[in-house]
Amino acid sequence: MIKCLLGFFKGIFIGAGAILPGISSGVICVVLGIYEKIINSILNFFTNTKVNLKFLLPIIIGVVIGIVLFGNVLKYLYANYNTFAKICIAILILTSIPSIIKKAEIKQIKIQHILSLLLALSFSIYLVSLESFGNMHIISATSFASYLFAGVAMSAGVVIPGISSTIILMLLGKYEAYLSAVASLNFSILIPMGIGLCIGATILLFLIKFLLKNYKSITYFAIIGFVLGSLPILL
Repeated sequence: MIKCLLGFFKGIFIGAGAILPGISSGVICVVLGIYEKIINSILNFFTNTKVNLKFLLPIIIGVVIGIVLFGNVLKYLYANYNTFAKICIAILILTSIPSIIKKAEIKQIKIQHILSLLLALSFSIYLVSLESFGNMHIISATSFASYLFAGVAMSAGVVIPGISSTIILMLLGKYEAYLSAVASLNFSILIPMGIGLCIGATILLFLIKFLLKNYKSITYFAIIGFVLGSLPILL
């Protein structure tokens, strides 16, 4: 019961992270220390359905409630206490770094860990810099395949902590179309993007699971780089 309640409250924070400007749900999952466990529970769901459902269901319910209940609260905080709210979130992110390093399970930080962190941080900041080029679109077509690809690319922002789906869609020239489709429930856009999102997320989840299994410490330092890369988006 206590674990379910704990998962529920963690889900609320994840839901809040999903609507916070500059913060992804992946970052919140890392901060809360459940990122790896969520990946394993999703990918191995049918291996032990009862246990995985017991773990995931309270989180999912919390996410929904977090989005619904805290949307207006967060909007108010950002509108009236913008700087203070962002500083608090930045402090939360920075204070989570030691716990992430602990999860890497290393005795000594080596050059490969530093390089992994710097590469992830550089890539994250590079994506942020692309946001200033609003007219820079890789894809201009409006076909089913183009929205399918946009959904696959968007999945990186859902799965990888610190990567912004918004920036990816802006780069692809699909952000305005996506917002319009959500507002008007245009399924001719939402369906291919949804399919692409599921395909991309599944591939990335398996990839991250493989990396965590075989290159755990290096992968966690890359995650730290992506998490730190979310700070420029936030601030």
